[in-house]
Amino acid sequence: MENCIVRRLRPEDADDISRISAAITNVPEACDFKHMIEDQSRRSEDASFVAEREGKVVGYLIISILSGFFGIKRSAWISLLGVHPRFMGQRIGERLAEEGFKYCNYQGIKDIYTTVRWDSTDLLSFFKTLGFDRSNFINLRKQLDS
Repeated sequence: MENCIVRRLRPEDADDISRISAAITNVPEACDFKHMIEDQSRRSEDASFVAEREGKVVGYLIISILSGFFGIKRSAWISLLGVHPRFMGQRIGERLAEEGFKYCNYQGIKDIYTTVRWDSTDLLSFFKTLGFDRSNFINLRKQLDS
């Protein structure tokens, strides 16, 4: 984690985040990160950060702050978290999470949620080390006919 700084998300981080996501998933930019990151960076209440090493973005954390969401009090939702594979295992994800948690705590938010695929054991393990556990939500899905 040496020489790693964590800072607030900026619109110009979209290309770097897209490249990191593609490196993690081995899928070429399947998401419109540019639009999403630009929108997220304008939301001053949200807790979105990037980790930089030697001036290059190597990780990101996108947290949205929601109120009145399905009857729960104001809470935070981690929608995206990623660290470039070359930099995994260096506590960068942990550092991003700590910064996000600190911001949420400052905002008076006590509940932070996220969704992880059941078969993503590495990500499940990571969130467990941060203190996450099952919540009172069940993920539901409906597929629409083409």
